[in-house]
Amino acid sequence: MKKITFALLGVLSIASVANAQKKTSGAIQFENTIDPAAMAAASGIQIPDQMKARMPSSSKSNFELLFTATNASYMPVEEVEDSNGAGGGGGGMGRMMMRFGGGGGNREYYYVFADKSLTEVFDLNDTTYYMPSKLTLSTSGPIGSMRMGGGNPNDTAKAKPVAPPKIEIVKTDSTKQILGFTCHQAIVKSTRAIKILDMDKNVVEETKIWYTKDLGFDFSPNPNMWTEGAVLAIEGRGNSSIAKSIEYRNVSAKDVTAPKKAKLITAEEYKTKMDNMMKRFRQNRPAGGGTQIRTFGTN
Repeated sequence: MKKITFALLGVLSIASVANAQKKTSGAIQFENTIDPAAMAAASGIQIPDQMKARMPSSSKSNFELLFTATNASYMPVEEVEDSNGAGGGGGGMGRMMMRFGGGGGNREYYYVFADKSLTEVFDLNDTTYYMPSKLTLSTSGPIGSMRMGGGNPNDTAKAKPVAPPKIEIVKTDSTKQILGFTCHQAIVKSTRAIKILDMDKNVVEETKIWYTKDLGFDFSPNPNMWTEGAVLAIEGRGNSSIAKSIEYRNVSAKDVTAPKKAKLITAEEYKTKMDNMMKRFRQNRPAGGGTQIRTFGTN
């Protein structure tokens, strides 16, 4: 009888250990949605009808978070699809917004939970780079914004950096269930002074962050939009990222470790490259105006 009891206890112990290990690794599927016209409107910009007709009404993409007890990776799992189809200018605009918008697109993110550090891996000009970073709340602006340019492509005055916005974090009592986890709400308010067609204007944007501490690690699908815990949803005007499903399973350490075959680039070097790209874009665009895209991928 004692042997049977010990055997049962042994089986239960093994099952308990296996279940505990199972809960510390797995995969979470996220769906990102971007509406470029709505994002522009949130920034106080009126899009010309001709341009609006070429923009997708929405673009959706799927991402996967793989996690272990110590690390995680977050990356796209399929091509971006927009509601207006892949043809014409709409699909290109959708992919461009994803590429420059931060927190997704063609980037891969590798997280180390112990110190909240992460590594961004991405391709730029046929070179694969890795950029060390950290989970944070960006003080340089929202995920991305757009500004209408003037008619002179050589007008370098319009390329001067704008003042950083005023950021306010408001924690509310609101909660909601996402994937069975109780998520708490934090609202990030960004007040930014911008110039639209030579007119100064203050634009206030609000982004809702839903986070949980029940997963036991810190994460955000947009590493520049994080306050605490594991973020399972980010809701802004014209853009969102929401966790859709979770599966507990074994995850290889290789799948959550940044690749070693990449070239180091610092945040400052990346910003310089992007500024130069935007400068060439402004110089090469046709006279008479157009849309300039400002990005806030780094602090």
